[in-house]
Amino acid sequence: RLIDFGGWYLPLAYGSQLDEHHAVRRGAGLFDVSHMGILDVRGREAQAFLERLIANNVAKLDAPGKALYGCMLNESGGVVDDLIVYFLGAELFRVVVNGATRDSDLAWMRSQAKRFAADIVERGDLALMAVQGPEARAQVARLLGPAEAAGALALGRYRAAQIGTLYLARTGYTGEDGFEVMLPAAEAEDLWRRLNALGVISCGLGARDTLRLEAGLNLYGHDMDASTHPYESRLGWTVALEPRERRFVGREALEAVLAHGAERTLVGLELEGRGVLRAGQRVTVAGDREGSVTSGTFSPTLQRSIALARVPAATTGMVQVDIRGKLLEARVVEPPFVHRGAQKGSQIQTKGST
Repeated sequence: RLIDFGGWYLPLAYGSQLDEHHAVRRGAGLFDVSHMGILDVRGREAQAFLERLIANNVAKLDAPGKALYGCMLNESGGVVDDLIVYFLGAELFRVVVNGATRDSDLAWMRSQAKRFAADIVERGDLALMAVQGPEARAQVARLLGPAEAAGALALGRYRAAQIGTLYLARTGYTGEDGFEVMLPAAEAEDLWRRLNALGVISCGLGARDTLRLEAGLNLYGHDMDASTHPYESRLGWTVALEPRERRFVGREALEAVLAHGAERTLVGLELEGRGVLRAGQRVTVAGDREGSVTSGTFSPTLQRSIALARVPAATTGMVQVDIRGKLLEARVVEPPFVHRGAQKGSQIQTKGST
């Protein structure tokens, strides 16, 4: 079943969305994410440009193969997009941005790059797929020679390596282990079919969404956007305020937020009874305060409804969610709900944070 996603026809599911979800939690699943934007940033001031562009500190990337998750912000501190940056060389970085925002991201990046000796090249010649699950890395390694397989399996988290025509990165968006693989587009179908032949299950957008929500991972346009800053989106850890002299876009706005404290925060919710949490539902908090669900679904792993919700800072305990006119009880928990197959959220109650 194909749906229109940002101008791309993408599979919601290849068969059973539930089976695809469980395949990633229990074995290995395969996602085509070639709609994501792959951009190479080149030039003698490529690093200086990215240090200005991104709230996390790209200077941490000091060796080929290192990767960094971070956000581009606007001047008011709002999240333009979240992304991953890969260090390919002293004057060459690779940036992977969201598919729904790739055109606006490219325009934003080029506008910010005008003052730097850096070029941004869109890599339309590359495909991107994600192989995720407890068996994912081992399955990819089966397609490689002995030495190459050993190198792939030795990669640490947020590390990447060029192995033949495959650029393997130990990153992902499911809460499970695995690789995200960049490769020449002409080779993508063959790799896909070879992985299928090993028992790696093709998975669509539906499973990708339930998996990422169980893992407590934000979705751009839902859990953060240009009107929300990192500290109210559980992304404060991606902001590097040191060194103080690094003046990244949005820094002044975030410093003002820290000086006064964030008014809202993003929390996890687990519904106590029957029903399904969905984006946009009103959340009522003690003291006649309100928030709203930003992402919600029925969790196949937990067999209950879960959500991310933006609520007043320091919200704890029980809240009520308006589901079709009925106020239903939900418990505030600390995401992730599920990580590497382990159930976590139901065991931990958040104390709220800013």
